[in-house]
Amino acid sequence: MSAAPQPSADRPEFPEGYGLPETTEGLLTWPEVEARLGAAKHYWLASVRPDGRPHSVPRWGVWLDGRFYYDGAPTTRHVRNVEANPYVTLTLESGTQVVIVDGLSAATRADPDGLGARLAAAFAKYHDDDYRPAADAWSGADGGGLRVIMPERVLAWTSFPTDCTRFRF
Repeated sequence: MSAAPQPSADRPEFPEGYGLPETTEGLLTWPEVEARLGAAKHYWLASVRPDGRPHSVPRWGVWLDGRFYYDGAPTTRHVRNVEANPYVTLTLESGTQVVIVDGLSAATRADPDGLGARLAAAFAKYHDDDYRPAADAWSGADGGGLRVIMPERVLAWTSFPTDCTRFRF
């Protein structure tokens, strides 16, 4: 898999009255936001059911190479949702230290000698929770349920509204 593109940063579009600065001074940097995505342990994944109703579920996963990797059985509601409509929103838990990732979820797999080893190392943050996938966990024909979210747009802020930042890929 190729390296993820680096995003451009600007201000998001909010209705008048939200107090967004008119300049780009004070925008967050992509490395700051990526660090928060990588350090997080709990994420929320929102998808859309076939009948159009939203579905949100907490997920474990890892941010690696500009993408979010997670796994799940193909029979789970969220996987069935994204198989029909791949557009998702991934968020961190905080309502004040905000990161909102809009992107596409796709099934993938990982070679145990390459990406699989790197994913297994990144998933070490869950070892205390007895989740220890091996490097070959995602190398089978079905990819072991491995999925990747490729971001299209990310909104982030830590001090609303002064540092509200939109990243576009």
